[in-house]
Amino acid sequence: MSKNAWISSADALKRLPAVVAAVDASKELTDLWPLTDHMHIDNDVKYAESFQVRTTRQFALVLTGEDVTVPDAEYVYEGADEIPGRPQNIVDALLAANDAYDETVDFSDDGDAGHIVSSAELLGDVWNEPTADAVREVVEAAEAAGAALAADDVAGRYALGAAAFADVLAEVSEHAADGAAAVKAALPTVLYFNEFDERLGIPRVFVTADELEALRALAVAGPADDANATAFVDKLLEIAKPEWTKHHDDVLWDPVEAKKKAKEEDEKRSKAALAAKFAHIKDDPNKEEVEL
Repeated sequence: MSKNAWISSADALKRLPAVVAAVDASKELTDLWPLTDHMHIDNDVKYAESFQVRTTRQFALVLTGEDVTVPDAEYVYEGADEIPGRPQNIVDALLAANDAYDETVDFSDDGDAGHIVSSAELLGDVWNEPTADAVREVVEAAEAAGAALAADDVAGRYALGAAAFADVLAEVSEHAADGAAAVKAALPTVLYFNEFDERLGIPRVFVTADELEALRALAVAGPADDANATAFVDKLLEIAKPEWTKHHDDVLWDPVEAKKKAKEEDEKRSKAALAAKFAHIKDDPNKEEVEL
């Protein structure tokens, strides 16, 4: 596959139905920006924290091959460097994942590929030098393509974000030593994808380890085949839609309203249970009415 094949095909990708659908699917969320309500801002911060916890847990699952729990990821995110009763290698993997995540945050501001390369080092040198050089080339090509986009080309931004992700996935796979190494080498591409999307004004996408592997296989196959190009963008949309809905709902979450709805649901369930309990008891039509 030629260098930056996906980025070179971005103009064609933006005409795919899935890209048009992605713009539409994210609109409910992007219409909330910029956030001004303090409660919404606080909710968005909590969403971002949860996003990092979920992402670093996925990374640790790949790095260790062991059962990494959500509480494990939460404890380490909150500052723990050891967890009583839990293997230290899991904690170390989570610490590395959080360091890598934090390292890439600045990329959304300056577009410097060095942040992405550093994230690969922090995850345990999952890239060799040729991989790092290849990624730098992709990042530079994506930055140039992004700068050339018209301000109102929303579909173009979505297509370019997907294309840059695919090219980085393809490059790290090509330079990886074997299958297991390729899976680990793919981890920093998720961080790059979301930070580049941030630069493009596109909402973040949470990607599980299994989903990343499916995307990697499609990315390696390349965009030359229309069916494969469509499959990659379709898969990315399939992953993105529920995350964008979650992000939207998390931002608008109102604890007072949530408590009220929970109470109403409890009362509704209690009434239904009571009605079911006495459903077998029929009223006696001959019973004498009693005036109170």
